[in-house]
Amino acid sequence: MANSALLRLLTWLSPGFPTGGFAYSSGLEYVVETGVVSDEASLADWLQTLVTHGALWSDVILLRTAYRGEDVSALGLALCTTAERRLETLAQGSAFVRAAAAWSCPPRNDEDATPYPIAVAHLAAAHDVPEDDTVLAYLHAATANLVSAAIRLIPLGQAAGLRVQAGLEPTLLAAAARRDTELGTAAWSADIAAMRHETQYTRLFRT
Repeated sequence: MANSALLRLLTWLSPGFPTGGFAYSSGLEYVVETGVVSDEASLADWLQTLVTHGALWSDVILLRTAYRGEDVSALGLALCTTAERRLETLAQGSAFVRAAAAWSCPPRNDEDATPYPIAVAHLAAAHDVPEDDTVLAYLHAATANLVSAAIRLIPLGQAAGLRVQAGLEPTLLAAAARRDTELGTAAWSADIAAMRHETQYTRLFRT
């Protein structure tokens, strides 16, 4: 990957890019509250499931498909299993599109209806950032955000959080290397957790 493409990818998917990702836990807050995720090992298992069989795998397929020029925004929204999952992907997608204007990419007419992974795909393709690198960076950013949330929620120490992130590397690399495009998930517990989070009594996160 050219240095300019790498530099842009690091910027677009860094915690400092203003998408508001820090406000979302994708249902993690609920499973911490109920004790399903309570330590380093259970957090690692939860995140691996999201990447290989859950919403993050759907995001990978949507990103790849959009990168190649297909319009899958409506499909991306149809795959949202909860109202807050829809809010999460749309709010981050819109924020990403607006921030991307700094790279001479004017907001699209449908920016308020663009799921986050599709917004990332559009920008990466427009700047010739390699598809596989974009997928890997997207997965890393998503899981790093959830590890950060877990550090605050469980609570989990920084060292333990880093061990979880390091342990996820083979999973992220394998997901980014997959070439199948079959869209579907089998992470029912994660979907249910996202639904129940909507009515959780006290919350720190929006999802």
